[in-house]
Amino acid sequence: MKKITSMVLIASLTMVACDTQGIKKDPVATNDKQAKGKSTKVVIAKDAVESLKPKQVIAEYEDKQGLKIHWFEQGDGAFLKAGEVVKLNYDVRLEDGTLVDGNQLLNRDWLPFLIGYGLQTKGWDLAFEKLKVGDFVEIILPSTLARGEKGVKGLIPPNAKNILHIRVLDRISPTRIIDGTKVWLLEENEAEKVKASETSTVDFHYMVSTPTNPKYDISYRRNQPFSMRFSDFGIVKGLKKAMLNAKRADKIWILVPASEAYGEKGLVDLVKPGESLFYDVFVMDVR
Repeated sequence: MKKITSMVLIASLTMVACDTQGIKKDPVATNDKQAKGKSTKVVIAKDAVESLKPKQVIAEYEDKQGLKIHWFEQGDGAFLKAGEVVKLNYDVRLEDGTLVDGNQLLNRDWLPFLIGYGLQTKGWDLAFEKLKVGDFVEIILPSTLARGEKGVKGLIPPNAKNILHIRVLDRISPTRIIDGTKVWLLEENEAEKVKASETSTVDFHYMVSTPTNPKYDISYRRNQPFSMRFSDFGIVKGLKKAMLNAKRADKIWILVPASEAYGEKGLVDLVKPGESLFYDVFVMDVR
C-alpha cells in the first residue's frame, strides 16, 4: 500500500491487506434478485488520471453548509442512495493541487464506495445523495465537511478544503443476499480451496459502522484479528451467515439489516435501535 494514503484509506475505502496471490477482483454478481435489475454501464477509461481532468461545467449545486458540486457530465436514472455500493474513479486534492487520496495512488482504475456509512467524511455522503451513475463531478468540501480542524497529520492541513473529482462508473450488485444481509465479495482468493463451514474458526480483520456511528470498531487499531467460531454465542446473526464459505485472503463487504443484528433494542451507545451494520472484512485464516 502506498504510504501516503495509508492513514486515510485503511479506515475508509480499501483496507488492502498484503496476501493477495491468486485473488480475483471485481467478481460478477450471482444473486438472481439483483441480476434482474438494470445497471447503467460506463466504460472505464484506460487512463484513469486523464479521465478526471475537469471540463466545462454544465450544472451546479450549493447548500447552506458550503458543499458545492459542479457537473461536467450528467448521468440518468435514479439518484444514488444509502446502502448502495458504487464503482468510483476519483481523486482528492487540496486547494494548491496536492493529491492526497484516489484510486490512482493504488494503481487501480476504480475503487468501491458504500454510501451512507461514513467511509469517508460527512461531505461525501451528503454529496452522493445528489449523484447518479454516469455523473462526472467536482465536489468542493469545506473543512467542516472534510477533515476539519485536526486535518490528517502530514497529509491534510487543519481547516483545509477538499476538492474531489469523481466519476460514478456503476452500481455494484451484491454477490449474494442471505435473509436480508447483503454480501459483496470484492476480492476472492481463487487459489485457496478451504472454505469456512459451521465447524470452522475464522480469523479476520474488520471495520464496523452504522449510519450514525461510523467506524466505531476497527480491529486494525488493536493489531489483532478477531477469531470467530460459528458456535460462539453473541455474534451478529447476519455476520455469521455472511462468513460461511469465506476463504483466506477474501475481501468482503457485508451490510446487515437490524433484524439480523441488534434489532429494535440496539447496542448500548454504539448502535441505535433499528440500525443496520456495515462490516469491511479481510479474512486472515480459516481453520
